[in-house]
Amino acid sequence: MSIFTKIIAGYEGDGFSLGKIARKRRVKNFCDLIEKVFNQKGSVKILDIGGTVQYWKIIDEEFLERNKVQITLLNLPESQAFEAVGRFDFLTGDATDDIWSQLNQQDFDLIHSNSVIEHVGDWAQMRKFASNIKKFHGGYFVQTPNFWFPVEPHCLTLFFHWLPKPLRVWLVTRFSLGHWPKGANTDEAVEIVESARLLSKAMYQALFDDALIKKEKILFLTKSFMAVRQDGDKVSS
Repeated sequence: MSIFTKIIAGYEGDGFSLGKIARKRRVKNFCDLIEKVFNQKGSVKILDIGGTVQYWKIIDEEFLERNKVQITLLNLPESQAFEAVGRFDFLTGDATDDIWSQLNQQDFDLIHSNSVIEHVGDWAQMRKFASNIKKFHGGYFVQTPNFWFPVEPHCLTLFFHWLPKPLRVWLVTRFSLGHWPKGANTDEAVEIVESARLLSKAMYQALFDDALIKKEKILFLTKSFMAVRQDGDKVSS
């Protein structure tokens, strides 16, 4: 993997990366939503779909404390179970199912989801995921990588996602790429390749048609998209 690829993609092993700087700028959009809710309610309760405690270290602890932020992490049932700790609670559930039959919307002020929708499955599953978020009464922030950015963000390989699928599968059966292990066989390689489906802006806007789609840029290239809805004025039916 070239130094250029790692820096652009924000590879975790680098002390400096444009990707990390971009994520700092990205999260500023969500911090604005947090401050708006805090000014209205005096505290902020967030449902983070597919999130981790580690991710939230990107936001200064002092900011979270000042805005009295409490975060509930919702992950798949097969995810490792944790007990509530500090500002974090943990729930299991599938966000492509009817999560609001299990959760009370009034328990949360905002929904956050970072680089998750591209992993939930095909277009039908993505639509279910987005529909559940749009039904929420409050604001939301949902981020996903851009299909037209030249570095595939999971295997950290230039142009990988633009190659024909059989060639992508062939490569994964022969090489360990970025965060992806080498596939033990063709069946496993297909599963790895299909574990991430990147979206264009038009596709993302179709999924989140009640939100403003913002661009996160690296240099002059759009690295990812952020669907941001300020409040529940346009709740989808």
